[in-house]
Amino acid sequence: MIFENCDIPDVIKIRPKRHSDERGYFVELFREDLFKVHAGDIGFVQHNQSLSRPRGTVRGLHYQVAPAAQGKLVRCLQGAILDVAVDIRPASPTFGRHVAVELSADEDTHLWIPDGFAHGFCTLVPDTVVWYAVTHAYSPADERGVLWNDPDLAIRWPVDASEATVSERDARQPGFRTLSHET
Repeated sequence: MIFENCDIPDVIKIRPKRHSDERGYFVELFREDLFKVHAGDIGFVQHNQSLSRPRGTVRGLHYQVAPAAQGKLVRCLQGAILDVAVDIRPASPTFGRHVAVELSADEDTHLWIPDGFAHGFCTLVPDTVVWYAVTHAYSPADERGVLWNDPDLAIRWPVDASEATVSERDARQPGFRTLSHET
């Protein structure tokens, strides 16, 4: 298992090793001891999964504030996504910057996104399934969001607003500059 820090060092790309033979393959997807060394002593309390039928579905950018802030371990089970983490920690030297990583079912790659980041993704193919584990249970009272295509964030999404399939809620999220930045 290879752990690679992204351009924002707290976001970690995790590449498990796939062992293949004529029967198929075996992959060790998660090892708590290795995860602790590279990401910290993190516990996961909820696992989520989504299916996005059309290519170009955008989900996000979402986060939760304290006391329910969530770290997320994200994996694409079917299809492929562009996964995005935006640093919303006001005291961070990378505040307002983002990391964008392609995750696909073919590669088994995970992305660790600690709390203090807004998270979203765009599907690159139809019928994409995404799984993620979180460090705090979903809390509607603490849920927040950022407009996915805010020009201040300069995220290079694989679709523009006219092509994207976006929920009504995500289309109405506030811009990055208007956030209270309570993480």
